[in-house]
Amino acid sequence: MTHPTTHPSPSPAAPAPTGAVPPQEAVIFELDGVVTDTATEHGTKAFPGAVDLLNRLRAGGVPVALVTASRNTSALLEAAGLAGVFDVIVDGDRAAELGLPGKPDPAMFLTAAAELGVNPAQVAVVEDAVAGVQAARAGGFSLVAGIARAGQRAELEAAGAHLVVEDVAQLDLGALRADPWTLVYEGFDPAHEGHREALTTLGNGYLGTRGAAPERAADGVHYPGTYLAGVYNRLVSSVHGRQMEDEHLVNAPNWLILDLGPQGAQSWWSTGGLTVSGERRELDLRRGVLTRTAVLTDPGGRRLRLRQRRLVSMTRPHLTALETTMVPDGWSGILKVRSGIDAGVRNGNVAEYTALADCHLRTTGAEKAGPGTLLVEVETVQSQVRIATAARTTVNGGIPDADFERDHELHSLVLKVPVTDGEPVTIDKVAAVYTSKDPAIASPRLAALGELTAAPQGFDGLLNEHVAAWQRLWDRYGIELEADTQTRLVLNLHVFHLLQTLSTHTADLDAGVPARGLHGEGYRGHVFWDELFILPVLTTHLPQVSRGLLDYRWRRLDAARRAAAQAELPGAMFPWQSGSDGREETPVMLFNTRSGRWMPDNSHRQRHVGLAIAYNAWEYYQATGDLTWLARRGADLIIEVARLFTALATHDPSTDRFHIRGVMGPDEYHDGYPDAPGEGLTDNAYTNVLAAWVCQRALDVLQTVAGHECDDLHARLDIAPEEPTTWEHLSRRLAVPFLPDGLIAQFAGYEALAELDWDHYRRTYGNIGRLDLILESEGDATNRYKLAKQADVLMLIYLLGPDGLLNMLHRLGYPTTRQVLARTVEYYLARTAHGSTLSRVVHASVLARLDPARGWATFREALAADLDDTQGGTTQEGIHLGAMAGTIDILIRSFAGLHTQGPTVVLDPALPAGLPAMRFRIQHRGQRLHIILDENTLTVTAEPCAANPHIRLRVGEHESALPAGTTQRFSGIPGAAVTRLSGLSE
Repeated sequence: MTHPTTHPSPSPAAPAPTGAVPPQEAVIFELDGVVTDTATEHGTKAFPGAVDLLNRLRAGGVPVALVTASRNTSALLEAAGLAGVFDVIVDGDRAAELGLPGKPDPAMFLTAAAELGVNPAQVAVVEDAVAGVQAARAGGFSLVAGIARAGQRAELEAAGAHLVVEDVAQLDLGALRADPWTLVYEGFDPAHEGHREALTTLGNGYLGTRGAAPERAADGVHYPGTYLAGVYNRLVSSVHGRQMEDEHLVNAPNWLILDLGPQGAQSWWSTGGLTVSGERRELDLRRGVLTRTAVLTDPGGRRLRLRQRRLVSMTRPHLTALETTMVPDGWSGILKVRSGIDAGVRNGNVAEYTALADCHLRTTGAEKAGPGTLLVEVETVQSQVRIATAARTTVNGGIPDADFERDHELHSLVLKVPVTDGEPVTIDKVAAVYTSKDPAIASPRLAALGELTAAPQGFDGLLNEHVAAWQRLWDRYGIELEADTQTRLVLNLHVFHLLQTLSTHTADLDAGVPARGLHGEGYRGHVFWDELFILPVLTTHLPQVSRGLLDYRWRRLDAARRAAAQAELPGAMFPWQSGSDGREETPVMLFNTRSGRWMPDNSHRQRHVGLAIAYNAWEYYQATGDLTWLARRGADLIIEVARLFTALATHDPSTDRFHIRGVMGPDEYHDGYPDAPGEGLTDNAYTNVLAAWVCQRALDVLQTVAGHECDDLHARLDIAPEEPTTWEHLSRRLAVPFLPDGLIAQFAGYEALAELDWDHYRRTYGNIGRLDLILESEGDATNRYKLAKQADVLMLIYLLGPDGLLNMLHRLGYPTTRQVLARTVEYYLARTAHGSTLSRVVHASVLARLDPARGWATFREALAADLDDTQGGTTQEGIHLGAMAGTIDILIRSFAGLHTQGPTVVLDPALPAGLPAMRFRIQHRGQRLHIILDENTLTVTAEPCAANPHIRLRVGEHESALPAGTTQRFSGIPGAAVTRLSGLSE
């Protein structure tokens, strides 16, 4: 072991930058609707997101101009607190003075650019009006950004806006969206850096590493994070006078560290010794490679051209790589290089968790383990998971001489690299990560070092097999759309991040579905119900991954049984939030920063999470025909959940109806009634209908496994003779509440609640996704109102489809019509705050079958959730994996109309005008299908390499066998009219 040189105190990092440096040289803003709002109850005000962007641009030295037809601009800016902010103002008075025509003529914008002294091709324009967008495009401006506060996204896009967001706070001036396979960011903006890091995360299902700059530590702007699937740790914190115990997905040691130092200087790039210009990041979605280019300049003016590429291997799940190529521009000399592993990382990605204990690791060893090789070992402080990270650094393929240094918990190899003017020098860093949870290893240390020894040399040695693995994944998962570039880009981005989080490597782990991916620390890395939206996509492409995720639930079945037993109930009570061992991880209290008060968090009452697990288990069996898994594991999940809800239900003999009390639905804004908050609801429609469905599936399980290990199943679960009769009774007599006009009520008593003044709250607060916090801060409560955080009743249409829901309601004794369903949809669309990214996914899916044009518009809103960070800046804490997968599912299950019935694949397409054609592949019960769909023709090919002779195909009234290697074509598909429900308003 080589002993390190130790520094007595950490080297001071350069302060986090506050100024924005976009790729444009100047930015021009419209006034009303973009910068200010004159339609308020309290006079003119400035939009906070616009003010923040203006301040960042000024801090970055970027000139800004204002263009407006207003003739009282000075008074408006004074009232909004923006006097003196703009370098140039071209308003109505100035235009009249110069004789400038109004928009859509570009004259006013061109005049502003001229007075700024900047070529329009280097200027961005931010507009909210169609005429303004048309003017900016006519003027040849480099970026025209539309602000669709009033929902005018389609109109602004049609006028030519390069990108459209709902608020200036979402606008990243450096985001380029010209290629559907490449996510590009140019320049720098501290407000969007965390968002960029999350969306450029690389992973392989075993680990994920955020797209953070290798030279930076966490500083309030940058946040390096590496997360290992299923690795959690529990800490106790004292917060606002309360003791809290929380389990978190652990931020593992940062393997990325690669810092540079100028010749003869004591400082490093990370401490301000080099300045950056011309920075550009490109995420290649086809290949799974993140590339960064920039020019570095030292205090003496010497320039260094930089290119960095990184990957997280999709073939070797324990390996990652970073390649740094440097070319001196006009000088030669010695460059210092520090290649390190930071074991001092903490969990600090979520501002809301700042008060929580965050030190999850202790270092157990650090050494120079061989020439060019660094090894750091840590252990989680409570769960005692050992993690070994080994990194090998080479220069131009050779092993360099290096000193081993330690700067507190930053362990590094420091190199002195000779560089010559114009000649590239390449530094390769390959890292291996293992934990004590990994199978078939003697120790994490030996495994990490052994993996490095066996790994190919350098970045290029890993690249080809990695790219080939991604190509195989895209061959299975890729969806080709005839649609606009941004839609195709975001869809590819969603598929990419789904596959990075949940891959065949995940299937071999004991890990669930982290709601925020392996991309950040939001929701503490916990597992919720998001697999309900994710497994349909995985099962139709790589069913072994779905099986592994269901097995995560099965392994925690005993914990769910214990939770039910503690509540004096039979069956299994799965937790709303799950982590390492299956106990309930949902906090009991939530601190409202708006009011400074604690609020009870009763979301553990969302017992429907168990229904989601049972639903997924049955759907997995339907898609795979895996009878052995159903008999040995799936049946246990379904039957134990059925038992729980059977026990939760109470029978009213006078009506022969069962009622379920004390639960919450998916809405989350109602944890009880106004006079009984926190005590749960009675007869939540979603819970009751799905519970009836699960009881019916429990009966199907017994029938399906008859003759296949059925004796073992009955003995293992000790199924009493009367239990199937009870499930049958429940599946027909669970109560479903209705409103007086015949619409499905969200829960019993819903009609007695008050209506919310939606316009008032939107005008006052803008983003009203967290109405629970807003109302509590006003001394009010969401329990009093007819509102929803996210889809609740409409989840039934999402899961069961219109026909499936109608059939279930009929079975329950509530015959209902398509017209009633259509009116139910409209009713709840108008009362949903969209406080969850899943909400628009559900609404888009439902509307896709009822009104494809509105479904397409809502689908595009759902696509924007993470790309534009529409949930108030939360994407920096991790992607919203359920929403990403849900958008993929909408295309296949809703617009293409694909569903299955046993061995039969059913296609009932409903393509909207914005999607004239699409093609994709799926796998059903071992048979791979290639499906091509346009406005008039449907083509289905059964591929020969994955075949099942029993698969059948149904399109409309036509049903037939689909032998492997054959193709069937259908013309004159009626498209959106296939299953359209009547009664929707235009």
